[in-house]
Amino acid sequence: MFSMPCTCRDPSLKPIRQKVLAGERLSREDGLVLYNTRDVFTLGELADLVRRRLHGRRAYYVINRHINYANLCALRCKFCSFYRAYPRGGEPLPAGAYELTVEQIADLAAEAAARGATEVHIVGGLHPKLPFSYYLDMCRAIRRRCPTLHIKAFTAVEIIHFTRLDGRRRTVKQVLTELREAGLNSLPGGGAEIFDQRVQAEAFRGKAGQQQWFEVHRTAHDLGIFSNATMLYGHIETIEQRVDHLLKLRDHQDESLRRMGLSAGVLRCWPPAGYEAAQAGGRAAFQCAVPLPFIPEGSAFSHLPGPTGLDDLRTLAVARLLLDNFPHIKAFWPMLSPKLAQLALNWGVDDFDGTVVWYDVTRREGRGSNRQELTVDQIRRLILEAGCEPVERDALYRPVVREAATAGH
Repeated sequence: MFSMPCTCRDPSLKPIRQKVLAGERLSREDGLVLYNTRDVFTLGELADLVRRRLHGRRAYYVINRHINYANLCALRCKFCSFYRAYPRGGEPLPAGAYELTVEQIADLAAEAAARGATEVHIVGGLHPKLPFSYYLDMCRAIRRRCPTLHIKAFTAVEIIHFTRLDGRRRTVKQVLTELREAGLNSLPGGGAEIFDQRVQAEAFRGKAGQQQWFEVHRTAHDLGIFSNATMLYGHIETIEQRVDHLLKLRDHQDESLRRMGLSAGVLRCWPPAGYEAAQAGGRAAFQCAVPLPFIPEGSAFSHLPGPTGLDDLRTLAVARLLLDNFPHIKAFWPMLSPKLAQLALNWGVDDFDGTVVWYDVTRREGRGSNRQELTVDQIRRLILEAGCEPVERDALYRPVVREAATAGH
């Protein structure tokens, strides 16, 4: 059992503290207490304890590059400021709309690899006219140009969209199998939003919901394709719905770990015994949870305030405490800001994400540029200032060892 001086100012946190110290699983009621307590310092300390139990003071980062292949979309999600409506009846493309060619995407990936990237992260809108061959050719072109570059691409919502393209029906397994054969390595985990029918009906009607999202990730895990999982918070959802969302992710991870032949209980360390053998055996699971703050600017929900910095930290900490079977919690700095992501490294977060370079999905605080980039030196300095040890990772969280001259910039 871990020892930790008792500094709880909120009596309701004391039994939760005892569970955390003993490595016991927290309940839904515990999650609600954590979200509602005013003793945020104890909340942060508990999340940091779990983070240290798993990773010590290591904080991970990756040299990566985000690529958004198109922002034309068949959906009209109210929280989204990224999409441009695909025109009907021969009308011209709306202002700001774009779609990249396969060659342009391969060029961007090759440029990133030349700068030291080990991963590209590729997502886009649900383009109603691009054929499935476009996405296969995209993966093949990147693989030809960059044989060792990890391709993390396509949310579960995009995968469901691909099953319906070209006037034929494919299964999720068929889509994922063809993409994997073309070069796809893992899924980024976006599109989860909030698993709740009321929220879906009001905020993203018509989008793939909870059942389909989990079907995609379950199938991916059975095919040996690792994935992440997200939660978009701070719009019209309730605290109860946030907690329920996290617990549904936890339940699914229990199932994936069991199918890998690993204990589905609380993680005591990372990686757990037998993980590398299970990883090589053709099964997979969630690697990382990524709570994403809603950014109102430019969306149909622009009248909402969005989450505060304290709400961001609280959500990251609660995610670390409830998701006891997820190895990693990520603070996605383009949506949080680098300074808040730095602070989160002491609130349960162990992954700072990466260099990113270009991120078109959201622009925080009215920034006009899509270029959102941190250098490796900047990332390492932020991590060191937070009292952590910077560790470059690859897309599967294996340490990357470089010579200084090739360490990126």
